[in-house]
Amino acid sequence: MYNIVLFGPPGAGKGTQSEKLIQKYGLTHLSTGDLFRKHLGEGTELGNLAKKYMNEGRLVPDEVVIGMVEEKIASTKNSKGFIFDGFPRTTAQASALDEMLEKHGMSISGMIALDVPEDVLKARIKERGKTSGRVDDQDDAKINTRIKVYLDETLPVADYYEKQGKFKKINGVGAIDEIFSDITKVIDSY
Repeated sequence: MYNIVLFGPPGAGKGTQSEKLIQKYGLTHLSTGDLFRKHLGEGTELGNLAKKYMNEGRLVPDEVVIGMVEEKIASTKNSKGFIFDGFPRTTAQASALDEMLEKHGMSISGMIALDVPEDVLKARIKERGKTSGRVDDQDDAKINTRIKVYLDETLPVADYYEKQGKFKKINGVGAIDEIFSDITKVIDSY
């Protein structure tokens, strides 16, 4: 079973690469963004709370995120593993994820970080904003806030997994298939 944390700032290509990894390895995609959108679409209390934070370009509180993630893991049967896309975003979430997975007899196989320069990230997010409908993909101030939050609050998660010997950085700029090939080489080494 592979449990992969696909890591990188907004616009790094996590969603694109996740789709390819799911097809190749039969993993279950676990994206907090997708979980939030599901709850938003259903108009749940958690969805409305998440929307407030997302529209401000801020992180959703841990207790909301952890609850959504555990519900998804517990309700998914016969999976070959999970690909965590955009989660965990803080070291507290990483620690809580480790504890939660342990309760389910699982652990993180590794973290693969997509490394992309900030100017490329901004261009990608703005391009995505033309079709995504996401408010935080279209506003320069919100894009800058999201990148700053990533650098200040999320980047330390890499250190958390590096201390466990589970961190690998991949160049996230280039042809999608080349980046995918680099990622699969890492996964196949687990």
